[in-house]
Amino acid sequence: MLSIMVAMGVAMVISLFGTPLFIKLLVNKQYGQFIRQDGPTSHLTKRGTPTMGGVVIILAAVLAYAIANIVAGRMPGASGWLLLFLMVGMGFIGFLDDYIKITNQRSLGLKPMGKIIGQALVGILFAVLALQFRNDDFRTPASMRISIVRDTDMTLAFAGAGIGLVLFVIWANFLITAWSNAVNLTDGLDGLATGASMIAFGAYTIITIWQSNQSCLSLLDPSTGCYEVRDPRDLAMICAAIVGACFGFLWWNASPAQIFMGDTGSLALGAAFAGVSILSRTEILAVLLGGLFVIIVFSDVIQIGVFKATGKRVFRMAPLHHHFELKGWGEVTIVIRFWIVAALLAALGGGLFYTEWLALQ
Repeated sequence: MLSIMVAMGVAMVISLFGTPLFIKLLVNKQYGQFIRQDGPTSHLTKRGTPTMGGVVIILAAVLAYAIANIVAGRMPGASGWLLLFLMVGMGFIGFLDDYIKITNQRSLGLKPMGKIIGQALVGILFAVLALQFRNDDFRTPASMRISIVRDTDMTLAFAGAGIGLVLFVIWANFLITAWSNAVNLTDGLDGLATGASMIAFGAYTIITIWQSNQSCLSLLDPSTGCYEVRDPRDLAMICAAIVGACFGFLWWNASPAQIFMGDTGSLALGAAFAGVSILSRTEILAVLLGGLFVIIVFSDVIQIGVFKATGKRVFRMAPLHHHFELKGWGEVTIVIRFWIVAALLAALGGGLFYTEWLALQ
């Protein structure tokens, strides 16, 4: 437990005191955000606000995880290395996207094909490696089984190991892309995505701590309902570090934001969330734990789908938070109420996770 607390505390301190230094650096270099012209007109005042703040979140989480391992006198597990690789890799793609926007002075960054290729390379490598690194109990960080609260009997290897690997890579990359884009869409109001990420990763911190305490590997007498997750303690440490990093960053990202996380942060956080869901064997449960992100994505999908089919709009503007802006809601009001929705959905997901364990006792 000490390592988890250290990871959260160190990440929060690094993010809280490192962000203003990064803001000064960005201001000196005139690296500011460019605002989409078709968005709410109230957002035009945010033009020029420093972006790429996700760099601080990533660095804080990585350093905190490393320091926590040193303090605890333990070696990082394979799941920890893989999750950090996924987070940093996707964050780097987001960084390139942000940097191109700034240097070209436009709201469009990497070309779609370049972004897709970059995300695919990171995602495929993560998926393939996640099925390697067997421990003494022959468990790998991920499995080819579809998971809800734990692995189910539904397997992607039904047609053989080779086809199973291909299907798993496709499935993992779908999750990584979906969650990355979901967090990216949510990052449209000051502090919205940061606070929602704190809540989602906070829920995962509790879940992975429980998995660690009820691990089939650590219990002397494995009981019914124990968890076969390979490295739950590493996942808990990284989730706690991300919570701490977002907490410190939120001080500067809350309305009126002095810095935005940019694609650097949103892609990294979304990929990390997908990675945790895969490595903790809770891929379907993640839909509730990150429920706000799902709602915002579907608002965009519904708006586009209905408009193409009928020429009419369901919402005044998509994603959903912009709809409420145009209805006259204040930005802070929207953010706080959306945080409440995120917390309720995360609590529901956590409740289902615990209820499933109780049912097996």
